[in-house]
Amino acid sequence: MILAGDIGGTNARLALFGRGDLSSPLRLDVVPSQEFPDLETILERFLGAQAPDVDAATFGIAGPVREGRSKPTNLRWGVDASTLAPMLGLRSVGLINDLEATTWGLESLSSAEVVARNDAVPDPCGNVGVIAAGTGLGEAGLVHTDRGRVPFATESGHAGFAPATSDQLQLIEFLRGGDDGPVSIEVVCSGNGLVNIYRFCLHDVGRSEPAWLADEAEQGDPAAAIAGIAEDGSDDAARRALAMFIAIYGSEAGNLALRLLARGGIYVAGGIAPKLVDSLLAGGFMDAFVNKPPLSDLLRTVPVRVVVNDRVALLGAARHAASHGEDA
Repeated sequence: MILAGDIGGTNARLALFGRGDLSSPLRLDVVPSQEFPDLETILERFLGAQAPDVDAATFGIAGPVREGRSKPTNLRWGVDASTLAPMLGLRSVGLINDLEATTWGLESLSSAEVVARNDAVPDPCGNVGVIAAGTGLGEAGLVHTDRGRVPFATESGHAGFAPATSDQLQLIEFLRGGDDGPVSIEVVCSGNGLVNIYRFCLHDVGRSEPAWLADEAEQGDPAAAIAGIAEDGSDDAARRALAMFIAIYGSEAGNLALRLLARGGIYVAGGIAPKLVDSLLAGGFMDAFVNKPPLSDLLRTVPVRVVVNDRVALLGAARHAASHGEDA
């Protein structure tokens, strides 16, 4: 049996798979990551007293992984493969970046779980890019080699944000608060990023922050609430914030396409994508994606796909475990 995990800053997803079917978990659980002191405690809860016989395990982690260790960017606790392995009765476990896990999961998706954003045709020998906004922002790729496409992780979500419009220039000055210094792309292109942009839009028109925003920040999902009032048209500042967010997301996806020369396609994944499919399919995303002169025509040939299955990283972790597990 294969144990797979997708450990993010908001939720930890764990699943058990049979080796014969890696597309559908035998058992699945989702818990709030921040409510637990470590991954070991989450695993003990999931596996229970009668732990199943696990012969391979991989965990996708929302943070950089080095030598089997990771300190997730948006979590207060770290993960160590050398601690997890004996707990599970294994010689070793896989620990990979969550976006690398997402790239492993792309082949598990059905056609209904991937929505085409344009009509460009993928180059079967081309590189692939994956970008995923959720609690933070992740980016990864698949490079074409003689052995096929090989997934790799990046930490590009922490690269600098490059404003492309006058509104975005004002946004970055607002976020700096009068100080000089870099602002990472994750600060404006993530769930927290949408909240930051909304606060800027409120400030720009002289509105104070509504009481519900603080309540949502404490108890719920403020980004989802902002997107909701933007899409129903009840709040002009939220509508402007969502439009800015979509443009920034599209521009960064275009940056990734250029960095990887992603003729095989760009996949937009993560926790936000399934919730904002209509907005991602509207014109603002692609306008910003291709607005990279002198290579705009090149970007029009890059396929862009929106992944609407938010479990793709979990499916990818299972595929990685099946390929790299000690009994594989």
